[in-house]
Amino acid sequence: MKIQAAVTHGLGEDFKFEEVELGEPKMNEVLVKIVASGVCHTDAVARDLGLSPFPAVLGHEGSGVVEKVGAAVTTIKAGDHVVLSFAYCGHCENCLTGHPTVCLNFNELNFGGKMQDGTNRIHHHDHAVSTFFGQSSFGTFAVAHERNVVKVDPGVDLALLGPLGCGIQTGAGTVLNRFKPEFGSSIAIYGSGAVGLSAVMAAKIAGCLNIIAVDIHDNRLALAKELGASHTLNGQNVDVVQEIKKITNGGTHYAVETTGVPPVVKQAIHALRPLGSCAIVGVTPEITFDVHNDIMAEGKTVMGVIEGDSIPQVFIPQLVDYYKRGLFPFDKLIKVYDFEQINEAFEDSKKGTTIKPIVRIDQ
Repeated sequence: MKIQAAVTHGLGEDFKFEEVELGEPKMNEVLVKIVASGVCHTDAVARDLGLSPFPAVLGHEGSGVVEKVGAAVTTIKAGDHVVLSFAYCGHCENCLTGHPTVCLNFNELNFGGKMQDGTNRIHHHDHAVSTFFGQSSFGTFAVAHERNVVKVDPGVDLALLGPLGCGIQTGAGTVLNRFKPEFGSSIAIYGSGAVGLSAVMAAKIAGCLNIIAVDIHDNRLALAKELGASHTLNGQNVDVVQEIKKITNGGTHYAVETTGVPPVVKQAIHALRPLGSCAIVGVTPEITFDVHNDIMAEGKTVMGVIEGDSIPQVFIPQLVDYYKRGLFPFDKLIKVYDFEQINEAFEDSKKGTTIKPIVRIDQ
């Protein structure tokens, strides 16, 4: 079938709207009419650094309505409202033990440009176009494996839900799935973008006593306070480590580092109390640690967390339920753009004027 898609042709190039050919869903696949798609930092990294082969249709926070399912699909049917999430194989050790976010085939399935069977679903003038994250949601329709597809409550505005498939589940899941913080414990979240603010809301749900948001933008810190932060710190104005230790009487039990900025990563670790844990969730360059003094001598843990260590089919409906009950108001992070404004949405995200852009594809 012919669809309209925003195609990326080369490093750093703007998206171009083109008609491409989308193949039929195969046995275990689902055809989704895309309603909207979140704009995620990973999409920008893919465009600017070439994470997937070009040309590509990016987008990996899609939401939409199921149009058709393959013959072997059993959990999804036509007409279902769905969110599309990351691809995973379903049969490696990590998938089988409840950790599909670290699927042994994760990079190949999400960044390799092909579907799980090694073929392409998208073509342009008979040339293959890469699929991204097993979905490519920057198009009017998408084909995804059944495992990528999460059924959601049809009573909730579907246009808002796409970011639950990646960025928002990353922040919330790091807290609720990986840390599972004890009631009354303390946590610091570094960076008040979509991932960090999702972690703030999750920490409030978990009953953390001290929820400390750290950023350099006062408007984002104000929103963090509104969403549940007990304290906010502007890293340009205060000694973050000193202030956190004062607030928490010795340091936080947990830290979520979303910025990927090396000095901030070190702050996150230094501001932990002994036996504290820090989750690195942002793309982070090389950093030099004094392992003895920074980590080992106080029994600290530094870990990487992908996609919030989530099982999307379990966790995304939980987040929707929290949203319906007023406990997870992630809609306060969102600004909606028309599909034709996709390049503007990316630019606003880069400048920080919009926390979580969503492009509305089905008008």
